[in-house]
Amino acid sequence: MSDTSQANAHEEDHTGPVKNPKQLLLAVFFSFVVPVFAIIGLVYFVTSDKKPAAGAVNVEKATAARIQKIGVVEIRDINRQLKTGEEVFKAQCSACHTSGAAGAPKFGDATAWAPRVKTGYEALLTSAVKGKGAMGAQGGGDLETLEIGRAVVYLANGSGGKFDEPKAAPAAEPAK
Repeated sequence: MSDTSQANAHEEDHTGPVKNPKQLLLAVFFSFVVPVFAIIGLVYFVTSDKKPAAGAVNVEKATAARIQKIGVVEIRDINRQLKTGEEVFKAQCSACHTSGAAGAPKFGDATAWAPRVKTGYEALLTSAVKGKGAMGAQGGGDLETLEIGRAVVYLANGSGGKFDEPKAAPAAEPAK
């Protein structure tokens, strides 16, 4: 007959992962001491002042950018001389429209400009002011709409268009 009794079978069913006292000490150590060190490390991290800003090398600059004011007041000289279309083109538009960068139609390329000129001055002005495709609003500049309009006319007329240059609105007469 076999020597398996119910007592031996019962003990084999209830054995755990800890087989000896050394394993018990290691289990206790890892269960209590390691989490304490992890908590201490987290507390040091949270309370430290030298946390890097996300994606920023200069912490002071990143902080200033996060707490900047929402609105800005810009004072301009209302009586300044507005730029001509050629001046605006040379200052703002020539970077892309001379080389054809990012798919921009080149200055003087009547074939590329023909479908755009057919859409009319207002459509071209809207595209220039608001941006289109890879071109940002106002070509990335900060100009008056009249100056942008002059640049649109200069660019379109230099490429086969026949638009009249927009005129400045007449100044209001002072009240008597």
